[in-house]
Amino acid sequence: MSRRPGPHRMELPREVIIGDGILDRVGELYGRLGLEGPALVITGPRTYRIAGGEVCSYLSEAGVGVSHIVVEKPTIGEVRKVASLGRELGVRASVGVGGGSKIDVAKMAARELGIPMISIPTAASHDGIASPFASIKGLNRPYSVKAQAPLGILVDMDIIVDSPARLMASGCGDVIAKFTAVRDWRLAHRRNNEYYGDYAASLALMSAKLMVRNARRIGSGDREGLRALMEALISCGVAMSIAGSSRPCSGSEHLFSHALDVVRPGGALHGEQCGVGAIMMARLHGLSWRRIRSVLATVGAPVDADGISATPDQVVRALVMAPSIRPGRYTILNEARLDERKALELARSTGVLS
Repeated sequence: MSRRPGPHRMELPREVIIGDGILDRVGELYGRLGLEGPALVITGPRTYRIAGGEVCSYLSEAGVGVSHIVVEKPTIGEVRKVASLGRELGVRASVGVGGGSKIDVAKMAARELGIPMISIPTAASHDGIASPFASIKGLNRPYSVKAQAPLGILVDMDIIVDSPARLMASGCGDVIAKFTAVRDWRLAHRRNNEYYGDYAASLALMSAKLMVRNARRIGSGDREGLRALMEALISCGVAMSIAGSSRPCSGSEHLFSHALDVVRPGGALHGEQCGVGAIMMARLHGLSWRRIRSVLATVGAPVDADGISATPDQVVRALVMAPSIRPGRYTILNEARLDERKALELARSTGVLS
């Protein structure tokens, strides 16, 4: 008799608003979500100037007591600093304004405080915009952990369109990684009878296919193309909420990226590394890695080691280390059993190394 999976809890956004010039609707959203009492806006030095300051003003105009805190990096120290301020002020909700790292801190601090959270991204850089997971440094786990899913998401496309093209390309790398992540999830289901959710997997794959169809428009900075990318990123976050884990969106390609962060800290962007990882993992899965490489090149994302500022030795070491990063997560790497020679051959055969 097959082992039945245990229950998991789905945390889904109650409302998502996407549009042009809609930052001023944050106060309206706050009330419509049934939130009362003071809010704490978590943002960064640059993103405060881009949107964080305005969010504070709009919330105040709506009669919401508001404070803000500027954080630098997604570390457990910053999370504790935010949570401590939140307790001192008695805030009833957190509002993350910025890129992935600022939103991750806001999600994690909201979990620590037991309060709801609103996500306001300033770039289409990765799928943490809507997911219940956060990548926080200092937890002795170089991968994402459970945090607080956003109750509401507000995306002002005027801000997204003006964000650096590199961040958009990183978002594309994170989305295209779903092709290999879902294959890894299916593999774990077949080999270990791990829970596999067809709906969550289909949603993640649909998001990746949507991005691929819009690759040229995204690469040219077209507003509608970027909106499609943003919707794909949000859908990926929802897929993780439905699955109750990051499985539909994070597989062997993410393990490679996390391992590369260990081997070479402070390197390229998360999505950039995942995209390059997806090229290699697609070959191991027998997928069309050339197609993935082509799409990444079309949107201006890195497709080789030089593009993610990694040396051949670092790429090889990361490939060999990747399965040990998260031992409980079965992927194609468990079957490939890469040693240094096989890892070098894989990287060279896909053009990641010349």
